[in-house]
Amino acid sequence: MEFRPLLEHRCSAESPVWDDRRQCVFFVDFTQPAVRCANLDGSGHRHWPMPELASSIGLGESGRLIVAQPRSLLILDPDSGQTQLLARIVGEPADNRLNDGKVGPDGAFWVGSMDMRPARERLGSLYRVSGKGEVTLVLRQETEISNGLAWSDDGRVMYFSDSRGPWVDRFDFDPATGTMRNRVRFAELSETLGRPDGAACDVRGRYWSAGVSAGRLNVFGTDGAIEAVIPTPVAAPSMPAFCGPDLDRMVVTSLMPANPGVLDGALLIADAPVRGARVHRWRDR
Repeated sequence: MEFRPLLEHRCSAESPVWDDRRQCVFFVDFTQPAVRCANLDGSGHRHWPMPELASSIGLGESGRLIVAQPRSLLILDPDSGQTQLLARIVGEPADNRLNDGKVGPDGAFWVGSMDMRPARERLGSLYRVSGKGEVTLVLRQETEISNGLAWSDDGRVMYFSDSRGPWVDRFDFDPATGTMRNRVRFAELSETLGRPDGAACDVRGRYWSAGVSAGRLNVFGTDGAIEAVIPTPVAAPSMPAFCGPDLDRMVVTSLMPANPGVLDGALLIADAPVRGARVHRWRDR
């Protein structure tokens, strides 16, 4: 895959999401903080400042976005620019914040938390947020940095990772009820192989993980073995997303390190060798 920068703007970015209605990709900008979007030709770049760090987003059936803040969830209307509080997360340790989030095939927004202290502990949890803003604690204090949420195209397999584990787990998933069961350790990684950050699935059931510590994407087969390693032109790729009308292009966000290279912090794009799994919308109406 040959990646090129989609935008001249560089930032520490995460959570790219393809919007098939607006024909653009939304993503979050840690450095502002803000939510941004752009068309796949680089035009139409817009941004919406957020009151606090925005760590992840999901598309709503209404066209609005759900936005994870450190300890709350907002609704953003990109057309008006207005935001409103949806829910607060209670019971999180003082040094935790929300991190990776994604809409599942059940129509709920799933979001994990992380320990922000340098000497991290397994204090990160996983939550399920309904379209009405009802928050359910699903996994309690099992990760240092909750990450890697993704679902297979048929909605029956769910993935979840700990970037500091570093591991990826696999669950059987019921898209009708949002129930997870039969948890197994899918993969264990390292700094050299690439700690697992954000992820996506393709239509063949493979799991694409951003190896944030190794400058690459790791493509896992359904058996948990790495089938392909795809180098990127950035030090810390943070999340891949299949985009475009046929989900056959890939956008990858990246983080801005202390001593950035030429493309570090860029939003990258390339033609994908396979189509991505479908993008789900949060049932907010």
